[in-house]
Amino acid sequence: MNTGEKARVDWVDIAKGICIIFVVMMHSVLGVEAEAGARGWMHPVVAFAQPFRMPDFFMISGLFLGIVIDRSWLRYADRKIVHFAYFYVLWLTIQFLFKAPGIVAQSGTGGALSAYLMAFIQPFGTLWFIYLLPVFFVVTRLVKGLNVWLVLAVAAVLETLPIHTGWLVVDEFCSRFVYFFAGYALAPEIFRLAEWLRQRPATALAILGAWALINGWLVFTPAPLPFAAWIPAEAATSGGLGGWASVPLISLAAGGAGALAIVSVSALIARLALSLEAAVKPLRWLGANSIVVYLAFFLPMAIARTILLKTGIITDIGTISLLTVISGVLGPVMLYWLIQWCGYGQFLFRRPQWAYIDRAPAPRGALASAE
Repeated sequence: MNTGEKARVDWVDIAKGICIIFVVMMHSVLGVEAEAGARGWMHPVVAFAQPFRMPDFFMISGLFLGIVIDRSWLRYADRKIVHFAYFYVLWLTIQFLFKAPGIVAQSGTGGALSAYLMAFIQPFGTLWFIYLLPVFFVVTRLVKGLNVWLVLAVAAVLETLPIHTGWLVVDEFCSRFVYFFAGYALAPEIFRLAEWLRQRPATALAILGAWALINGWLVFTPAPLPFAAWIPAEAATSGGLGGWASVPLISLAAGGAGALAIVSVSALIARLALSLEAAVKPLRWLGANSIVVYLAFFLPMAIARTILLKTGIITDIGTISLLTVISGVLGPVMLYWLIQWCGYGQFLFRRPQWAYIDRAPAPRGALASAE
């Protein structure tokens, strides 16, 4: 691997690391604030990231698809469908075991069973991203022979239209596919942009400064009527403040610009890593192993939130939110390294051999998420 290739891989992992921290932050902060009935000083951070948090995650997920999209359908299905299906069913069951007592108390055993089965067609809790990725992989494979600009145009229209069916897969597909497909279709351009900015840090910082000001204005400036009526209701549930950034068309532009901003930031951090490797290595590790954090953050997050709110030792909502975010990020990392140390529980983050439909799994110790 030459230096340019290494820099590319480095910034992608850094970008994924930033994304997973933002995702944990959203769930942690909004969860704390919902329980406390008040907002803390971290809410503006969550709101600032709302336009680009998931667009960037999906765009990054599509970047390397072009390398494997022409594989045989069997191998493609194994890596891009069965892989995620295994982790979804496993962690759906784990999450449900913790939530089932509350569901049983409210709706009975039958209600709990119905809720579990419903999760196979209506993604459960924080796992919807894992559920949706295989859908994106399959659709992209099916349309890869079409003109990419036509597909991007249709996907952009879907993102803009007020599609709210109540079915999460349909609604989120329409809202997010444009970013995933852009990552796949425009990967060479995205990599070239990252390398160009990486070699011009002063220019990159100036562009990022301008973007941050514009994004902040779009997020924190309330959209007046009649534009406010166009803002999707779910924007508020992900930290939105009803600003211009949530207005259709503007949200598409803000999402794309924010995703490219994270690419730029990551490329600059990768450049910095040449002299400050120790400082950047943890972020890069989080990105390379983002599935570990995404799958397992719900439990340490919930435990930290409950303990911090119930004990009352800390009363500042923002500080409680920050500590909950830290717990949500570090908890899965500690679990992963405990599993590596003791050798038990590998199946939580690595597919066992029986869960492959193509060939034997990667060497022991390698994460299945890397396939």
